[in-house]
Amino acid sequence: MKLKRKLLAAFAVAALAAGTAQAQISGNEVKIGVLSDMSSLYADIGGPGSVVAAKMAVEDFKKAHHPKFKIEVVGGDHLNKPDVGSQIARKWYDAEGVDAIFDTPNSGVALAVSQVTKEKNKAFIGSGPGSSDLTGSKCSPNTIHWVYDTWMLANGTGTAVVKHGGNSWFFITADYAFGHALERDTTKAVEKAGGKVLGSVKVPLNTQDFSSFLLQAQASKAKIIGLANAGGDTINSIKQAAEFGIVKGGQNLAGLLVFISDIHGIGLEKAQGLILTANFYWDLNDKTRAWSKRWSKEMNGRMPTMVHAGVYSSVLEYLTAVQALNSDDGGKVIAQMKKKPFNDPLFGKSHVREDGRNIHDAYLFQVKTPAESKGPYDYYKVLATIPGEEAFRPLHDGGCSLVK
Repeated sequence: MKLKRKLLAAFAVAALAAGTAQAQISGNEVKIGVLSDMSSLYADIGGPGSVVAAKMAVEDFKKAHHPKFKIEVVGGDHLNKPDVGSQIARKWYDAEGVDAIFDTPNSGVALAVSQVTKEKNKAFIGSGPGSSDLTGSKCSPNTIHWVYDTWMLANGTGTAVVKHGGNSWFFITADYAFGHALERDTTKAVEKAGGKVLGSVKVPLNTQDFSSFLLQAQASKAKIIGLANAGGDTINSIKQAAEFGIVKGGQNLAGLLVFISDIHGIGLEKAQGLILTANFYWDLNDKTRAWSKRWSKEMNGRMPTMVHAGVYSSVLEYLTAVQALNSDDGGKVIAQMKKKPFNDPLFGKSHVREDGRNIHDAYLFQVKTPAESKGPYDYYKVLATIPGEEAFRPLHDGGCSLVK
């Protein structure tokens, strides 16, 4: 009897240990938060379109994998304020059961959310922010940077422009984390390629009147005016530069972060010839066209930006990792996403490095002339494909503490 009791006790302990060790999804529900700019200058880049993209990913995941857990998508507006973004993140994590946050254009907000996410051991996957610091000095085991970053933009557009003779630069820079990082990274790329930077001016976010800043750039006599801004700021600066006759006067603009929504807002007449770097274009191939047309039906005929595409593909890959682990533990899910390469439906062959940088191809595009365009959103032609390992900063150069 003693032996029998000992065996039963041993089995009970083993069963308890196995139950404790077995991963679980809390509440049998995965809750996804899309934190974006829903109402201001980045709303067309991410905004409501990112919520649509996330819901499309959930729909497609359910059809393909038939998960046993529930999935919910919620949206929030960070108002481009880091304190607001971090407050929403804390509330979502602590009180509303959100497991992972996606999108988050505005690097200042993204850096704050990344810190909160690490504290709470959740998951943050940014498709909207640009600062390369997210996988550099500010890297986190709970964060993945999914689409573009300032290093990629700088070395794509900056290097290409210098090679084509644009060897003197002046920056018009958005005065917050993203703009500072983009100017810093582009300066390094320009100087490495043999160019020089003559100066820069910092511009408050969401500025409507760029006249004084454009006059400073014009007075610098730089061949290239680098626009280290995005969204509505890029649109306003390009439109007003045309009014000042800057390009006609012999200087050229380099849009360091340009989205298809920006080109649509500017118009081909003013944007034609602009060289830009991006990771996605709706008309790249059959898969991007099919997905973009689905998204477009939900968004009144607009076409998606690379941020929208990134939200879709990152939500898909996140849910795949959750199902594989049967766990919504943020740190473990992020680690799972780094384990092996995957074939992204919109970005192609991809893998997430140990620093949290998602690696995939990028493209150097040129904006078509009105005569070349066949209709709305037929705006880009591909100048070059930049392989993923060349498009992004070398692993050991970023200063990330996760890199061994």
